[in-house]
Amino acid sequence: MRSSGILMHITSLPGPYGVGTMGKQAFAFVDFLKDAGQRLWQILPLTPTGFGDSPYQSCSTFAGNHYLIDLDVLVEDGLLDQEEIAGIRWCRKEEKADFGLLYNNRLKVLRLAYSRFDGGEAFDAFCDRSSAWLPDFALFMALKERYGGKPWYEWPEDLKHRRADAMAQIREELAQEIRFYSFVQYLFFTQWEALHGYANDCGIQIIGDVPIYVPLDSVEVWSQPQLFELDRKLNPIAVAGCPPDGFTEDGQLWGNPLYRWSVHKKQGYQWWLERLAAAGRMYDVIRLDHFRGFEAYWSVPFGHKTARYGKWVKGPGMSFVKALKKGLPDLPLIAEDLGFLTQEVLDLRDAGGWPGMKVLQFAFDPKEPSDYLPHTYVHNSVCYTGTHDNMTMRQWFETASKEEVEFAAAYMNLSKKEGYVWGTIRTALASVSDLCVIQLQDYLNLDGKARMNFPGTLSDSNWTWRAKDGIITKDLAKKIRELTRLYARI
Repeated sequence: MRSSGILMHITSLPGPYGVGTMGKQAFAFVDFLKDAGQRLWQILPLTPTGFGDSPYQSCSTFAGNHYLIDLDVLVEDGLLDQEEIAGIRWCRKEEKADFGLLYNNRLKVLRLAYSRFDGGEAFDAFCDRSSAWLPDFALFMALKERYGGKPWYEWPEDLKHRRADAMAQIREELAQEIRFYSFVQYLFFTQWEALHGYANDCGIQIIGDVPIYVPLDSVEVWSQPQLFELDRKLNPIAVAGCPPDGFTEDGQLWGNPLYRWSVHKKQGYQWWLERLAAAGRMYDVIRLDHFRGFEAYWSVPFGHKTARYGKWVKGPGMSFVKALKKGLPDLPLIAEDLGFLTQEVLDLRDAGGWPGMKVLQFAFDPKEPSDYLPHTYVHNSVCYTGTHDNMTMRQWFETASKEEVEFAAAYMNLSKKEGYVWGTIRTALASVSDLCVIQLQDYLNLDGKARMNFPGTLSDSNWTWRAKDGIITKDLAKKIRELTRLYARI
C-alpha cells in the first residue's frame, strides 16, 4: 500500500522550554499529520543524548531522553508549579535547542517533581516491566552523578569491573538516587505511551530509529563488556567509523566500540533480539541504522585520530538476518542501506525482505548513472528528498554545481513557478516507492540554517534546529494533502 510521512524529530517541535517535548505541540503535530493525509511520523532515536548531543551516541539503548518530558504535563499532574519553571532560562534562541542550558536545568526541575512524588502501583508496575534494563541504567546514572560525570572506565576499579561486593554496597548507598532515575524513566514512558497511543488512534504510525552502535561510555558496555571488542583492561581494541569518501577526506571516526560478533552469534543474538523487541514495543516501524555494517564494517585501531587507516571486517551477515526473521518475524524494519554498498549488502537486505532507502539528493551526478534516480526504484523501498544527515533541498539547489541543478531540473521537469523544492517533493511522492518520507524542513522550503546534522562534525549546529511557533499551518497541511492524494498515498 502506498503511503507517506514526514521526518521531524521531537526536539524540533516549538515550545517554551528550550526543546521540543511530548506535550501539546507534539499532539498538535499529530493532528497536522492527519490533516495533511500522512500515515507516518519518522523521528530520530528517543534515547538520552550523549557526546555532542547526538541521539546516535546514547548511554542507553533502552532508556528515554528526559529532555523530552513535558513540564506542563507535570504541572497538570501537580508535581510542579508553573512559577517554578517559568523563571528558568531554557534557551537563547527560539529556533535552536540549547543543550547546555537543558543539561544545567532539566534534572533540577525533575528533582523538584520527584520530591512531591508518592510512588504507587503504576510506578511499581513500570519498574517491574522494565526490570531487564532499568536497575542497571538507574545505577549507572547515579554513579555518573557521584563521580562528577566521569565515564564508567574512570570509576574505581571495583565498580569499573562490577565486582559483586562493591555493586551490592553501592546499590544500597545510592538507593534514593536509583529510585529518582527510575522515576524519570517512568515519566518519560508514561508521556511517550500517551503520545504514541494518540498518534495510532489518529491513524499515524511512528517510524523509530535504532543506531547500530552504542558508545563506550554506555550502560550496555559497562554491564556486558563481553559483547564488545575490549581488552582485559576494558579498553577498546578497535572502534567504528566509515572510510574516506567524496564527503570526508579522512573518513568518519565514530569511536564506538565494535561488537564481538562471535559471542553474539553463540548466544543466538539474544542481546539484539531484546534490543529490537523493545524498539518494536516503542515504535510501529524501525529504521535500522547503518545496515551495511551487518555485512561488513569499517574497523579502526583504537587510538588512531582519523578513520583513514581502518579496514573492512566481515559482519554477522546472513546468520544475523536469519536470527531476526526467526525471533522477531513480524517486526517491520527499514534498512538504512546508504553509504558504500556492495552486492553482498543488497543481498542481505533482500534476504530480510526489508525496504532500503532512496535519497533524491544523491541522484543527480550527470557524469555517472545513479541508483537513486526514480526510474530505477522498486516498490519495496522508501524514497526521501533528504534525511537528517543531508542538506535541506533548498540548500542543495543553492550549493550544487550548475550541471547537477540542470540535470535535476530536466529530469524532474522543475519550474520556478512551482518551485524547485516542491517539484522535488512532487517527484518523490510520484515515485513507485511504497513509502515516501519528506523532511519537514523541505515542506517549509527552509535553507541551510535548518539542517539537522553535519556528519563527522561537532558543533552547536548539529541536532539543534527547531521549528518556529506558528510555522506549521493548516494551509501547509492542505497543500501537502492535495499532493499526497494526487499520487495515491492517502
